Amino acid sequence: MKAIDLENRYSARNYEPLPVVLARGKGAHLWDTSGRRYVDMMSAYSAASHGHGHPRILSALKAQAERLAVPSRAYFNDRLGPFLEQLCKLTGLNAALPMNTGAEAVETAVKAARRWGYRVKGIARDRAEIIVASGNFHGRTTTVISFSTEPEYRDGFGPFTPGFRAVAFGDLAAIERAITPDTAAVLVEPIQGEAGIIVPPAGFLAGLRRICDAHRVLLILDEVQSGLGRTGSWFAFQHEGIRPDGVILGKALGGGVLPVSAFVATREVMDVFTPGSHGSTFGGNPLASAVGLEALHVIREEGLVERSRVLGAHMLERLRAIGSPALKHVRGRGLWVGAEIDPAIASARDACERLLDKGVLSKETHHTVVRLAPPLVIARDDLDWALDRFEDVLREFDGTRRPSRAALAALA
Repeated sequence: MKAIDLENRYSARNYEPLPVVLARGKGAHLWDTSGRRYVDMMSAYSAASHGHGHPRILSALKAQAERLAVPSRAYFNDRLGPFLEQLCKLTGLNAALPMNTGAEAVETAVKAARRWGYRVKGIARDRAEIIVASGNFHGRTTTVISFSTEPEYRDGFGPFTPGFRAVAFGDLAAIERAITPDTAAVLVEPIQGEAGIIVPPAGFLAGLRRICDAHRVLLILDEVQSGLGRTGSWFAFQHEGIRPDGVILGKALGGGVLPVSAFVATREVMDVFTPGSHGSTFGGNPLASAVGLEALHVIREEGLVERSRVLGAHMLERLRAIGSPALKHVRGRGLWVGAEIDPAIASARDACERLLDKGVLSKETHHTVVRLAPPLVIARDDLDWALDRFEDVLREFDGTRRPSRAALAALA
C-alpha cells in the first residue's frame, strides 16, 4: 500500500505497526482505506476512551477553535480556570498544572516532588530520591527512561538521570525498606499498563498511603492510562479509598482529539512552583482546556465510569471462562484487561495479527500479552463480537477447534 510504503520510507522506525491503514473512526469502530470496519479494542492506550469522533467533543473543539486557540499563558484565558476546577473537584486535590503529553506531566510531578523535598521536607540540595516500581512505564523522555527497568527503553540513551530507586511492584515491605531520609516521593502506576496490565495485591495502595504518611514521603500516582473511568472508577486509587498527594492525568483527558495532560496535587506540593520555574507554551491553552472540560463532562453525563465497571466485569468473566491452553492468564480491572498468551504455543503479536484479519484491532505488549481495552462507549454486542473473535484465535492456536460462543449461538 502507498501509505505503508511512504511511512516505511520517511518515518523513523520507532514503531512496528500492524499492517492496516486506518482512515476513519466513529465510536468504537475504525475503518481502513478500503472501507473495512474494525472493532477497536485498544482505544489508543486510553486516549480514545470516549470513542472516535465523539460529537460533543468535536463540537467543543470546533467552537473553541473558532474563538481562541493558543494565546500563551502570558495572559489569563476564560477556559483554563473552569477546567482546572473540575480536575481538582474530581480528584479531591487542590491545584493543577496543565501540560500536553503524559510524559510531560510525569516530568512535572518529578520536578514538584524534588522541589518539595528540598523546600518543605528539608532534604539536602541535590540529594532527593524518588522510589519507583520495577516494570514501570511513565513515558519516553530522557529523565523518565532513567528510572525504567526495561533494557530496550534505555539501550543507547545514557547517561541517565540519577535520583531514582526501583523496587518490586506490589511489594510494600520492599518500598518501606528503600525509604531513606532523602526520599521525597513514591511514584507508581496503580495498575501497570505497558507491563501487561499488572494489578497489584489488594490493599497495596492503602498500604502505600500508610507508609508514605509514616515517613513523610509524597505518594504520587500515574493515572495517565488508568484514570478517567478506565478501571470502573474515576481513578484507580478510589478502589482503595485513598487520596494521593499528587496524580498524573493524560490520554483520555484530551477526548481522543488533542494531547491534554495535567499534574494535580495538594496545595503544599503545588506551591513549590513559582513564576518561571516551570511552564509549557501549549499547556493550558484555551482549546485544550475546552476539550478537556468537555471530556470530563461526557464521562460523567454519559455514565462511562459505570459502563466501564459493568462491561469490564463481563469481559473478565467471558475471558476467564474460555479455558484455552493458549491463554495462560487473564488480569485487569474495568475495561482494561491483559490476556497472557502461552509463548510455547503462540506469540501475542501473532494473536494480534490474526485478530486484525478477523476485524478486531488490538496490540501486544512484552511479546506475551494481548491488551483488550476498548473505548468506554463500546456497545455490549460489539464487545462480545470482538471477544468471540479472540476466542476463535485461541482455538486456532490450541487446535481444539471447539466451537466459539458465536458459532454455538448461530447453531441454536
